[in-house]
Amino acid sequence: MRRALVTGGRGFVGAWLCRELLERGVEVRSLDRRGPHERPSTLRLLGVDGDVEEVEGDLRDRAAVTAALAGEDTVFHLAAETIVGTVKADPVGGFETNVAGTWTLLEACRKEGTERVVVASSDKAYGAHEELPYREDLPLQPTAPYEASKAATDLIARSYWPAFGLPVAVTRFANIYGGGDLNFSRLVPEAVCAVLDGRRPVLRSDGSPVRDLLYVEDAVGAYLAIAAALDRDDVRGEAFNAGGERPYSVLEIVSAITDVAGSDVEPDVRGSGNPDGEIDRQYVDASKIDERCGWRPRVALEEGIARTLAWYRERPEIRPA
Repeated sequence: MRRALVTGGRGFVGAWLCRELLERGVEVRSLDRRGPHERPSTLRLLGVDGDVEEVEGDLRDRAAVTAALAGEDTVFHLAAETIVGTVKADPVGGFETNVAGTWTLLEACRKEGTERVVVASSDKAYGAHEELPYREDLPLQPTAPYEASKAATDLIARSYWPAFGLPVAVTRFANIYGGGDLNFSRLVPEAVCAVLDGRRPVLRSDGSPVRDLLYVEDAVGAYLAIAAALDRDDVRGEAFNAGGERPYSVLEIVSAITDVAGSDVEPDVRGSGNPDGEIDRQYVDASKIDERCGWRPRVALEEGIARTLAWYRERPEIRPA
């Protein structure tokens, strides 16, 4: 790997991936859609924005995507509309970004002969299953627009290996957390910042939904492990789960945050059951990525929360008021 394009490189996970690629001596270009009054990117907050070639463009713009791809041997496709509620409110916009944006990028990769492509799907693509944990051989059965957009992304991406010989693999990662997540509607950054500011963390559920958490640096390691193994036929065209190896209820996650922070604040429970449009119980079996790519998570929940608390503690200016 010499030159990599990261779509969504200004975002939370994309920025951490860009930083790690740079540390490994890879030249990095990012492709992002952004407005003139956007808050500081995670790339800037991580201090690597000056080392990444930033390109502004829309994933649905074939010419912009082709230009951004020129000269790159590796692509990590992370750009997407990632907020469940946003896609539910505007499903057409979500489908255009997540699905049309993906096939536009894949077509450009096919025509350019890109050496390796890793596409971010999601554990949400599985939909709700009584049988848990999610395994890669379970059917994708989405019932909400966001889930459907990621399932479509997943299926389209994987088809490009048998149909066209494009070395591509798909990731179905659990809920990723860590410093630099500026979407404060998500559980971990909201609860972390609330605890640091002495507020009660707001829960949109009753605290019973079950989630699988993956620390952001572990997620980056999983992306790189998959990319490194894309010269093998048992990796090309495949989907890979990655998670933290055990599930937690929402209340357990918030309790871990308050315990690590040494805080006695209680959560502000505003929901009953599971929030509308979200899956009640989610966690993944990550044995396949271990067996084929040699990846396992290294950061336990308490350590990841400690690192996350430290990151936001040092940056009070970006915490929500």
